[in-house]
Amino acid sequence: MLERFFVSCLRFLGLAVDALFRSPDGRSRLRPRRVLLMLAFLPALAVAQLIHWLGFLLDEILFRDYRKVKIREPLFVLGVPRSGTTKLHRVLAEDARFTTFRTWECLFALSVTERRFWLGIAALDRRIGCPLGRGLARLERLVFASLDDVHAMTLNDPEEDYFALMPILSCFILVLPFPFSSHLWRMGWFDAQMPANERKRILDFYERCLQKHLYVHGPDKRLLSKNAAFAPLAQSLVDRFPDARFIGCLRDPVETVPSQLSSIGPGLAFFGVPADSPVVRERMIDQLAFYYRNLTTAFDRLPANRAVWIPMTRMKAGIAATLTAVYEQLELPMAQSFAATLAAEDQHTRAYRSGHRYHLEQFGLDAADIYRRFSAAYAIPALAGPSSQGQTEATARPRASADPIAADLAQAEEAISC
Repeated sequence: MLERFFVSCLRFLGLAVDALFRSPDGRSRLRPRRVLLMLAFLPALAVAQLIHWLGFLLDEILFRDYRKVKIREPLFVLGVPRSGTTKLHRVLAEDARFTTFRTWECLFALSVTERRFWLGIAALDRRIGCPLGRGLARLERLVFASLDDVHAMTLNDPEEDYFALMPILSCFILVLPFPFSSHLWRMGWFDAQMPANERKRILDFYERCLQKHLYVHGPDKRLLSKNAAFAPLAQSLVDRFPDARFIGCLRDPVETVPSQLSSIGPGLAFFGVPADSPVVRERMIDQLAFYYRNLTTAFDRLPANRAVWIPMTRMKAGIAATLTAVYEQLELPMAQSFAATLAAEDQHTRAYRSGHRYHLEQFGLDAADIYRRFSAAYAIPALAGPSSQGQTEATARPRASADPIAADLAQAEEAISC
């Protein structure tokens, strides 16, 4: 742990110096607004990092038994960004057999010590009538309201545990404030470009964070992890967790690419990076193409009872039937209570319409270019062609040319715009 701490400190110093004196994308001018913003952001990030590391230190003193926790048969929801992973994650989190990271844990409680502290505060708050809880609920709506059309969230929502990599500055979301970081971009090409020794250190750290989570919430629970940003880690996760199950969420790249570029635009602009930066756009598109290729390579190594594809249109067509079939294929038992939850969720999913709007042309792209650059994606049977809208597969086994479940589901009338 000590080595990781010092590496993180050195990496932070490098990011800080570059953020204050270097063009954010190698082409645009370093503007005073970005410098001023970084002078506020960097100290806040440093304090958050130090709190996490203090919690990790106390874990090694007070809760060292977390290392004995076994991560048994975890379920990983991977896929490309903007392909319905968030919706699927939140539905699966209703299954009482699973435990998954919540937003508050991702941001404020990665260590056992931090979790125990905040859970203790919450218990005390409940005893006195929840004044802190009510105030926090009002505050979070003010803070998170602007994200509703792109990624609606609250502090208690299930969230991506790639935030566990924040203390070692390997969480890919940091590419928004630090788009010049070669290490962060290598995270987006993890299985192909990350040096083997660094890959092992990052996976070791991530596994420790999962053990801490299970230590607090119950070693008997089955871990549920959702990370679209972990598509580039797919092969490494298969090797690290040999009994894991995987769900790969899919969406036509013609829709994925503009949706992703649109969703990161406000974050880039906030940190003083041009939202239309051609450098960032091209790197992001190339990386998304690798996501599809890497997922396919990883899934091809697995038997049908360990990996399944779910095209986004299939969730819209019928999430209850889709997940019932997925559970059967992955040999996951389904409790009657969760089956009832799925039935209730169907109507909500069919009626959902996102307010997030985008199109290829606003990024200077056209469909022909996407088809060419994402040819590997269209070779995936669950997409099986230039437009996923015309397909009939509900879920598809890796390498399968037809899905035995497909006949049970109706064709979606339209795609989810999110």
